[in-house]
Amino acid sequence: MREEKKQISAEYLGRLEASPYFIVVDYNGLKVDQFAELRARLSASGGEIHVVKNSIFKIAAAEAGIEDLGVPLRGQVAVVTGDSEISGAAKALKTFASEFEKPEIIFGFMGSDRLDADGVKRIADLPSLDVMRAKLAGLIQTPARQVATILQTPARQLAQVLKAKSEQG
Repeated sequence: MREEKKQISAEYLGRLEASPYFIVVDYNGLKVDQFAELRARLSASGGEIHVVKNSIFKIAAAEAGIEDLGVPLRGQVAVVTGDSEISGAAKALKTFASEFEKPEIIFGFMGSDRLDADGVKRIADLPSLDVMRAKLAGLIQTPARQVATILQTPARQLAQVLKAKSEQG
């Protein structure tokens, strides 16, 4: 492999190893300004998109421990990576694709788990990790709040009865 290809492969490998996920998309048909808009939306969600050369990306993926991508890479593909969670990037891709009918999600990987296009779209429909944590915290707090209310109710009722008796007599 030529030195230039080795450097590009090392760059791809670095992105794959630094990201907890990657999503491969077919961006064929996107205009330059649309691609720039997609890049901006992904950046806002903690992701970034890079056009890749298929053969070199396969080598980088193999070096990252992903021997089989599951489908052959053909055409114009780009890879979305990021340093945050996959749901933000998946949401940005799905929303953008619904507006512009491009890019087409081919597949993704979350850690070592392969996701098909539908799997990536299902992740896009999930709430973010922060929202899920908030919901879980709310569920944990609800029983404690209910127990406190139940424990306070008899004391409150007794106090009301004593107050009513003292007002009568």
